Amino acid sequence: MKTIAKLLCGVALAAVAVAPASAKDLNKVGISVGLLGNPFFVATIKGIEDAARKINPNVEVTSVSADYDLNKQVSQVDSFIAAGVDVIMLNAVDAKAIAPAVKKAQAAGIVVAAFDVSAPGADVTVMTNNVKAGEAACQYLVDQTGGKGDYVILNGPASSSILERVKGCKDVLAKHPDIKILSDDQNAEGSRDGGLKVFQSLLTRFDKIDAVFAINDPTAIGAQLAAKQLNRSEFIFTAVDGAPDIEKELSSSGTSMIKASASQDPYVMAGQSLQMAAEVLAGKKPAEATVLLDPQLITAENLKDYKGWTAAR
Repeated sequence: MKTIAKLLCGVALAAVAVAPASAKDLNKVGISVGLLGNPFFVATIKGIEDAARKINPNVEVTSVSADYDLNKQVSQVDSFIAAGVDVIMLNAVDAKAIAPAVKKAQAAGIVVAAFDVSAPGADVTVMTNNVKAGEAACQYLVDQTGGKGDYVILNGPASSSILERVKGCKDVLAKHPDIKILSDDQNAEGSRDGGLKVFQSLLTRFDKIDAVFAINDPTAIGAQLAAKQLNRSEFIFTAVDGAPDIEKELSSSGTSMIKASASQDPYVMAGQSLQMAAEVLAGKKPAEATVLLDPQLITAENLKDYKGWTAAR
């Protein structure tokens, strides 16, 4: 009997040794996104919720909007820490300044997973290759304007994704000395209202514009509205996201000034980030802590083959 007891004890100890001391179950998830008014982030939240419920049907998921306000997002992280969440899904509104909040959460034993944009020190990150997205969108503009003309870049908040899209765009434009960038530093806030307001101002400053790169689809849609209000139509737009609203624009029989968008898959992206975070929570180190998903340039010509954000997975 003693021998059997010793054997059982040995098996138990071996099991403890195999299981990581930090392994936890997924019970509570907190999500902070840049702006809930953007359908892109609604899709990311759905992706996270679905992925989390596959792991634990009774998981508690709380999602909040940071409204592109760093202080608000830091406060949200503090609230998640106080609530004892297991994972914080973070769409960082600032590529650098969020770092102390990430460290604070991790010090409290919480896994921090970044999606769509990077966050300094995050345990895992899944995002679109935003440099490629900016390159693809602006190469389209270059091709359509013959590598010359007056360009506008409608910028946005200082998140990593936006900084990288603008970098990709500028890398392409820099190869063409006959392209002049009229403006690249105006923050249109990643929103329709921001795109409308900023582009109204730019249209009053510049009599001729040939091409416009907007850092996301809502910005492009708002800017197009400003152009229509001021009866300006000499330019074309490209953007990034591949949102349902852009699908409508691209299928509008050539009446839209928005001609292309480098698409993302917010549902898959955010869901994959949650799955990786759950593995870290369970004590498994991911093979790659950062995953980049390639964008696809969507135009009227290839729209019929585009699955879109709302397609069944």
